Amino acid sequence: MRNIQRYILPFFVILFLSVNATCQTLESSVTDSNVKKEKKKKKKKKKKRVRLPSIDLSHWKVTLPISNEKGKPYEISPPEINDFATNSIAKPYMYIDSTKGTIVFHAMPTNSTTRNTKYSRSELREQMVPGENNVNWTFKEGGIMKGKLAVESVSKDKDGKYHRIIIMQIHGRLTNEQRDLIGEDDNNAPPMLKVYWDKGKIRIKTKVLKNLNASNEEMLHENAWGNDEGFNFEQKVGFDKFTLEVKISEGKMVIALNDSEFKVYKNMHMKKWGIFENYFKAGNYFQTRDKDAYAKVHYYNLEVSH
Repeated sequence: MRNIQRYILPFFVILFLSVNATCQTLESSVTDSNVKKEKKKKKKKKKKRVRLPSIDLSHWKVTLPISNEKGKPYEISPPEINDFATNSIAKPYMYIDSTKGTIVFHAMPTNSTTRNTKYSRSELREQMVPGENNVNWTFKEGGIMKGKLAVESVSKDKDGKYHRIIIMQIHGRLTNEQRDLIGEDDNNAPPMLKVYWDKGKIRIKTKVLKNLNASNEEMLHENAWGNDEGFNFEQKVGFDKFTLEVKISEGKMVIALNDSEFKVYKNMHMKKWGIFENYFKAGNYFQTRDKDAYAKVHYYNLEVSH
């Protein structure tokens, strides 16, 4: 009997310890499972981060593809442009994408067009003095515009080719004295630079003086200038994000794509262009009148310096 007790007692001790360890393992497993579930719940409850574009609009006005009460394109100038996101008229054409941290410029063919063009735009126009169009800059004074942007979407024509968009410009402007000298009724001068998104690539068009011996007065007329052959960068940007920089100095213009590909203009045409004042433009100047056409351009950053 004593021998039986001697063997049974250790057996029950071992059995007790084994059951207790098993219970602790199960409890630990259940606890770990509950912790994982709680973490998953917390992840689900975590809100998406809101991103706001880092673009200072205090020296820009915008022209939108909708008419005002006078039948002219609707514009928002500083300081009102700083509140564009709450402007109900602007919202369909210029708005914030808080998931990407961008300002979106949305354009389509409408009856709202500026003078001397048949195309509509959702486009910024530089104002060196906020609210004032008559203070601009010359090539001698120089300037730099740099933007990070992407084309989100764009319609196609009847042949299945994407419509073109002008995403940046340098526009010439006559001073009041120049305007009066040649008998014009507005201050409009040709654009020296047009940067296109063209079927996923970046294309540049500039102006050339038809007669390099033209007088200063003759050069002020729009018909004194023609278009160059244009230039295509090698890189294809497609619908991806990319950077563009336009750098101006006396008699020289440099355009850089993604800080890796450059086009330099340094010639007599650039030197002669020094007679004009200029301003930068950026956004979505949509180049079609096709029905139901549209384009959306995202700007992540946009900076100008002089």
